Amino acid sequence: MIHLAALIFVFIFGLATQAWTAEPLRVMAWNIHHGEGMDGKLDLVRIAEVIKAAKPDLVALQEVDQNCNRSGKIDQTAELGKLTGLHAVFGKAMDYDGGAYGQAILSRLPIRETRVHRLPGAGEPRIAFEVQVEVEGKGLCFVTVHLEHQDRERNAAQGARLTEIFAGEDKPVILAGDFNAQPDSPTLRLFEPDWTFVVKNGPVFTSPANQPRREIDHILFQGTLSRVNCHVLTESIASDHRPVFAELKLAR
Repeated sequence: MIHLAALIFVFIFGLATQAWTAEPLRVMAWNIHHGEGMDGKLDLVRIAEVIKAAKPDLVALQEVDQNCNRSGKIDQTAELGKLTGLHAVFGKAMDYDGGAYGQAILSRLPIRETRVHRLPGAGEPRIAFEVQVEVEGKGLCFVTVHLEHQDRERNAAQGARLTEIFAGEDKPVILAGDFNAQPDSPTLRLFEPDWTFVVKNGPVFTSPANQPRREIDHILFQGTLSRVNCHVLTESIASDHRPVFAELKLAR
């Protein structure tokens, strides 16, 4: 009986001391294919409508154009910020087609700092784009990623570099985006010791959007976070990937 009472005390004390944010953090990851859908139409409005319907706090976007000829010389990050009413920042991976190409983050929370992390490998330049925000007084790093899609060794090297970049981070970190790697891949296994893979409910495939058969878009975290739920949104036209949406709890 003494042992049972002690266990109950430890359990209750643990619940009392581990305070969590009142509402889950709503996170979204989406490769938007520079706004071009499966029907060949370039339409940022419908991209924005999908995002607004999900009511996210943080959005990781990949394949974003900034003033490129192919997408009408539009600053897509600024336009999506305007259409969704969210803070919007762009991380440049490379110069492209008269403008720039890279990734973007939309945030309901004020963005305190941004960083572009260059990832290794030849071919198309790859980056991880990080923002730092604050949730109920707690610092958080949110990172959008888009890894190599053709060479598995480069893909794995980029994953390894990501684990190195955030190995000493004292704040919780969320990695979200297009890893171009399946859950059982060597790349995703690199994250196993220190990161939590956010498992999806229901159908898990994200690409191609009209008939998905690959699970290559993911959300991972390290630090004092916990999963509430995660699923793939059923949007099948607006891009060539389907969005991933998760709710995560952050410890205060």
